[in-house]
Amino acid sequence: MQIKFLCSGAGIGGLVLAVTIAKFADRDIQIDLYEAHDAIRTTGTGITVSRRTTEVLEALGLYEEISRVLMKPPSSGHGPKFRKSDIPEGGFEWFHHISRSNGASSMHRHDLVKILKKYLPPSCAVHVNKRLTKYHRQSAGSFVLHFADDSTAITDVLIGADGIRSSVRNTLFETIDLSEPNKLRQYTDASWTGTLLYRAVFPAEKLSKMDPDNVALKDFVIFCGKGKHIVAYPISKGTMINVAAFVSDKQKAGTPFEGRWVSEVSREEIEKAYQDFEPAAKSLLKCFENPSRWALHVTNELPLSACDRVVLIGDACHAMRPYLGAGAGQAIEDAFVLGRLLAHSLTTLDNVPTALKAYQDVRLPFAQFVARESERTGYMLQFDAHEYYDNRGNERGESLDILKGKIISIIGENGWEGESGAVVEWLQAERKLHENVSCNGRL
Repeated sequence: MQIKFLCSGAGIGGLVLAVTIAKFADRDIQIDLYEAHDAIRTTGTGITVSRRTTEVLEALGLYEEISRVLMKPPSSGHGPKFRKSDIPEGGFEWFHHISRSNGASSMHRHDLVKILKKYLPPSCAVHVNKRLTKYHRQSAGSFVLHFADDSTAITDVLIGADGIRSSVRNTLFETIDLSEPNKLRQYTDASWTGTLLYRAVFPAEKLSKMDPDNVALKDFVIFCGKGKHIVAYPISKGTMINVAAFVSDKQKAGTPFEGRWVSEVSREEIEKAYQDFEPAAKSLLKCFENPSRWALHVTNELPLSACDRVVLIGDACHAMRPYLGAGAGQAIEDAFVLGRLLAHSLTTLDNVPTALKAYQDVRLPFAQFVARESERTGYMLQFDAHEYYDNRGNERGESLDILKGKIISIIGENGWEGESGAVVEWLQAERKLHENVSCNGRL
């Protein structure tokens, strides 16, 4: 009996899931992608391709093609440059973290989505303008999905890859028995971090004409200051500059955000927020064209990511702060491990919950660990880690060195990425699947 899989969301996670199933299934598996928008596209700008992400892309046979559009690091001396920038007359290089490995690369999200779409199998049907509102379980065990256009669809297995405002997550937690019912809204609703994120991508040539020696033209640079910081790096083979500027108010974390989460703003608003920053940072902001402002929300830690034959991946499960550049990579790892389990010859309709539990046990703890590490890193980049540094004065003191050490312990060799990766996690999940299927078979 063929299992019908339906994935709500055709972003990076949903696309990787479909590609993974197609590559590793030893039988024809139908998976339908239901996308809320009128076409497959992605929000955001640059994406970091870490060692862990590279492992997955290699396993899927995609890395060679993707490598052609990567902004690759140089063979030596690679690593982010950190500057203390909240000094109007001129900041200084705080430290340069040089990776002993090849380090992470970067690319435009649009380029990744374009390549993934090319590898969608014929067995994958894509449905656009299908915004999921809710679903319900039928007595036979299948699920009926309801969309905003009043249409419906039926599936055996539902994958929620529908982002931070996930309708799959909302319905999942509204329909299960929680040990702590008072936490329902904590699981269904996203939480504002108190941070506003200003994003822009512009031609490198524009910055070069204005500030030809700007460090962001060739390097990954983080301009750090109290309560705010700017991340800038080249993408699209160095022809474009991706910039993300963060302004945080820790006191507002967890409060409701009034207004649209994403909106267009004036360049003057951003420049005003960084008027106490060094000239190199201000040059970047002067290059902004049609900047957008994002109210940075996250998913609160969930007690589970799978129940029955419903499962969550990516931002629907663990939307995180972007300070490690790991959000998209974690969605890719989720999709890879889950896709391999769903494609496995041992997986049947009856034991799908066992496969989903193996996915949850392997992926959820690590993704939530990364989210916590990303949050911690953000506080340190904005000199809001009082146990290490209180930002009194502009001196290059001992406290800055302590803070530097803490940051390197997270981003350095065997930091948040650990020593293994998604391929090892997949093998762990497969072992759990074998053990549980064998155990159930003996009962």
